[in-house]
Amino acid sequence: MPLSRFVLFRVWLRLFLLQGSWNFERLQGLGFFFALFPALQKLHGEDRLVTACQQHAGYFNTHPYLAPMVAGAVLKLETDRQQGLDPAVDIQDFKDMVAAPYAAIGDALFWGGLRPLAAGFALLFAVKGIVLAPLIFLVSYNFLPLCFRTLGFIHGYRAGLQSLEFLQRHHLPDWAIRIKEAAVVLLGGLSAFLVYLQCQGQAVPKGFGFLAIPVVILLGLCARRGTSTLLLVLLTAAAVVCACLFGVDPTGWM
Repeated sequence: MPLSRFVLFRVWLRLFLLQGSWNFERLQGLGFFFALFPALQKLHGEDRLVTACQQHAGYFNTHPYLAPMVAGAVLKLETDRQQGLDPAVDIQDFKDMVAAPYAAIGDALFWGGLRPLAAGFALLFAVKGIVLAPLIFLVSYNFLPLCFRTLGFIHGYRAGLQSLEFLQRHHLPDWAIRIKEAAVVLLGGLSAFLVYLQCQGQAVPKGFGFLAIPVVILLGLCARRGTSTLLLVLLTAAAVVCACLFGVDPTGWM
C-alpha cells in the first residue's frame, strides 16, 4: 500500500538529521536508516522488520541535500516490492550506484558554487553597513537547498528509478559551473568596489586600480590552462614580498 503523507513527512523531517550519527564505519548509514524507519515500520510486518532494518543500516554516504531524492526513490522501490512488483535493480545496489555521483554533483553545486555566491551577495550588503547581511546570507543560501530537499524527496518517491533522469535532464553539473563563474564575477566586482572605497580616502587616482586588470586576466588564463591555483597564489605573494623588500608599500595604493 502507498505510504501516507504523514509518514512521508516524518521521513522527510528526519532527513535533516542525516549526519547526526555520522561515523567513520558507515558514514551517513545510521542517519539514513533512522530517517527511513517510520516508513519501514509501515511497509514491513514485525517478522520482516528486523531484516529490512539490517539491509538499510549499512554503509551510505552522499550529499545531504540530494539524499532526500535517494530516500524517496528507495521508499518507492520498497513500496513496489511490497505490492508484488519486482524492482529492476536491488535497493542496496541502487543506493550504492547513486551515492557517489550525487555527492560529487552536490559538492560542486552547493558548496563549491552556491555558498561562495551567497557569501558574495551578502557581503555587498555588509560593506554598505546593513546589519541584516548575515540573515541575507542564510536566506539566499538555504533557499535552493530547501527546494532540493523538498521537491527532490517528492520527485524521488513518485519516479523511483526514473528520478535518475532528473540530474541529466536539468544539467546540474553545467549549472554548478555557471554558478561558480557567477560567484567569481561577483566576488571580483566586490573586490574592485572595496578598492574604489579605499582609494576615495587616499591620495591615489581612482583609476589606478585598473592597472591590476592585466594581472588578473593573466592569472585567470594561467588557471584555465591548468596552472595550479596554489602556485599562482604563491607567486603573487612572492611578488608582493619582493616589492616590499625594494621599498614599495602596496598598502599605500589601496
